[in-house]
Amino acid sequence: MTLFIDFRTAGVGGAVGNAKTLEIAPASWPHVSPPLGDTAIAKRVEGKNLLFATHGFNVHRDEGVRALGRLDSYLRNGGKLSGADVFIGVLWPGDFWIPAINYPFEGDDAIDCGKRLAAYCARQLKSAQSYSFLSHSLGARLVLEAVKHLHIPANSVCLTAAAIDRDCLRREYAKATGNAKSISILASHEDEVLKLAFPIGNPIYRWFQDAGDHFQLALGYDGPPRPAAPPINAPWQIPDGDKYGHGSYLPPSSQVPPPPEPDPPQWHQVADFMANAFNRLPQSWPR
Repeated sequence: MTLFIDFRTAGVGGAVGNAKTLEIAPASWPHVSPPLGDTAIAKRVEGKNLLFATHGFNVHRDEGVRALGRLDSYLRNGGKLSGADVFIGVLWPGDFWIPAINYPFEGDDAIDCGKRLAAYCARQLKSAQSYSFLSHSLGARLVLEAVKHLHIPANSVCLTAAAIDRDCLRREYAKATGNAKSISILASHEDEVLKLAFPIGNPIYRWFQDAGDHFQLALGYDGPPRPAAPPINAPWQIPDGDKYGHGSYLPPSSQVPPPPEPDPPQWHQVADFMANAFNRLPQSWPR
């Protein structure tokens, strides 16, 4: 069973809603138990190290449940998480009935959910020992917004394939950088989504916001500007020869059972990197 905080009002598209904490067995999805009450939630997280994990843009609710639930299972069954750790998937409405056309407007939903997640931590999860975060794609904006508003410093942050300006940790989210003890990043020049689509969608988003440099590479494509000082950790660039695309970072979100994958799947190396980030261990990238 995996814990989820759900900010969605609909399975596809929809608006940002109030947080609901659910316990879900991804293999039995869409069957789900009623939302957990405040007392049950506080008991589950008391004294624990929480790891919030969120998906990116254009992910429907059921896809998020499957991908994040499989990531939780891999980390727990592989001994990457201890009994003192609790994985919590974060579901948010970064999708639409017609994919892609809404990308420039989903940053606002990510920001809204990030603020709500920080408030939820301070209100309902304050008995936890620590808070850590990991994200994929546009989920980076949700995570950084949460860390920016978090009531205590985040233990660790891990951003993979981040669809956000590469200088965001120095500029837009400098406060989040200052409120994190450790930041790990994974970027790939083989990510065609960030290479081709981000330079189109991001300037439109920036134009609506009237903020920032309208034309930048993505953090998840080229990493942060150099030199990068602590709390930002190296390495972050995946070698081009490893061929990591935008969909290589998280487990498959298809119906159970998932389709055949390479052995080992690419996302296993990413999950190991995420676990090292969470446990504040030295990072490396195997070839």
